[in-house]
Amino acid sequence: MEGFNADDLIECYRQGVFPMADARHDDKVFLVEPARRGVIPLDGLRISRRLARTVRSERFEVRVDTAFGEVIAACAAPRPGRMETWINFGIEGLCLELFSRGQAHSVEAWREERLAGGLYGVSVGGAFFGESMFSIDRDASKVALVHLVARLRLGGYVLLDTQFLTDHLEALGALEITKSHYKARLKAALALSADFRAAPAYMAGVAALQATSQAS
Repeated sequence: MEGFNADDLIECYRQGVFPMADARHDDKVFLVEPARRGVIPLDGLRISRRLARTVRSERFEVRVDTAFGEVIAACAAPRPGRMETWINFGIEGLCLELFSRGQAHSVEAWREERLAGGLYGVSVGGAFFGESMFSIDRDASKVALVHLVARLRLGGYVLLDTQFLTDHLEALGALEITKSHYKARLKAALALSADFRAAPAYMAGVAALQATSQAS
């Protein structure tokens, strides 16, 4: 990754591509531009009754930007069925720099003062590029996602990019769009000036559900 810096990373997102590595300890990075892109429509998050009850119950305390380094490290950690990660140390370091500049954020689900799950991503204009998520406790990352969508809606964002579509994300309302459709949505999003911190630092579960307006 020599010569590739945080400004280059932001430009990648602006152009609709993103970096990946083959393994945690592999220094090489390649740029990806999928033919079909995964997105979660901000007015289409699918929240089951069970998940809505979990969010409302405040089983998890949701915090923002208090443990970014811990979240990205947890996302990169080996897990059953996936011993390697696309997040190498170079990508991690660049994301930590973006976080220090206010261009990357984490949403964290805490339980009894223990980080139980969360997600992180990069913010540019009115687009939020969701990078990765993890759960130690059941539904922790889903609760974090509900709070993320609420925050993005309140902050004036119009695009939540998930890069790829997985069964897990599809169950939550994610869908695939063509590259041309994505580029058009990205261009419109980049023209905006959204505010990740427009919502209060602490948001109750009921407030997050109201902001998504999609509990079912």
